[in-house]
Amino acid sequence: MASKTLVVNPNASRVTEERIVKAELRLQPVETLRTEHRGHAIELAKGATGDEVWVLGGDGLVNEVLNGLRPGAMLGIVPAGGSNVVARSLGARERRISVGRVNGRRFAFAAGIGVDSDVVRELETKQRYESGKRASDLTYARAVAGRLLRGYEPRLEVVGLGRAAIVLVSNNDVFTYAGPVPLRFAADARFELGLDVVAPERIGARSLARLVPRLAVGRGLVGARGVLSGHDVDRIEIRCDVPLPLEADGEDLGDVTEAVFEVERDAVTVLV
Repeated sequence: MASKTLVVNPNASRVTEERIVKAELRLQPVETLRTEHRGHAIELAKGATGDEVWVLGGDGLVNEVLNGLRPGAMLGIVPAGGSNVVARSLGARERRISVGRVNGRRFAFAAGIGVDSDVVRELETKQRYESGKRASDLTYARAVAGRLLRGYEPRLEVVGLGRAAIVLVSNNDVFTYAGPVPLRFAADARFELGLDVVAPERIGARSLARLVPRLAVGRGLVGARGVLSGHDVDRIEIRCDVPLPLEADGEDLGDVTEAVFEVERDAVTVLV
């Protein structure tokens, strides 16, 4: 029987002492490790003794453990965050997946430069740091809508594809959730494949009138007029006109002028 390590974010949206005890009773871990600050789970995962490293927390904790997971170890998830994109997308079963990497940082489901990274910077890095609380899904939706309505002009180059306003990279069809609603930008993306990329050339009232209905019915943006795209690719290179925020799995990775997205195929076994 595989040994288990449990990594807990005690400050996650839905983590309580009662939930920690329940997770321990279910998993019977050889150790329970609690994070104390941002990035701590990477180090905890590197030193974990279990053959399976289980996460009790949200997507941010999953991302950190993924980046510290030693070769051969399996990743387990007990969802206890706000959106829980990875766990909800995978379903309750064992699955072998590929993972993305941007500028050396692994990500499980999505990364990007544009409206997603701008909102992560506003609501996670700034607002959550000051208040200590995660913003509601409604607040996220309003922030995204407000930025899209203000528009984005071309400001980066997707090497080999062309100029674009924003770039969204998916490791699965669900990029994120707006409450119960999955948002799919690249509907053919799959955890078992390479990366998918969509990059609208510009965002404005006219382009939104074309693109929003596609998102509403789950078609994604691939094939839409004015959207650059790639499916099941191994490498995507981005060059920005000015430093722009970069995010991966909802984690703020700072401002970049260049970003290289790569895939690690058949990388990790995930248990949910």
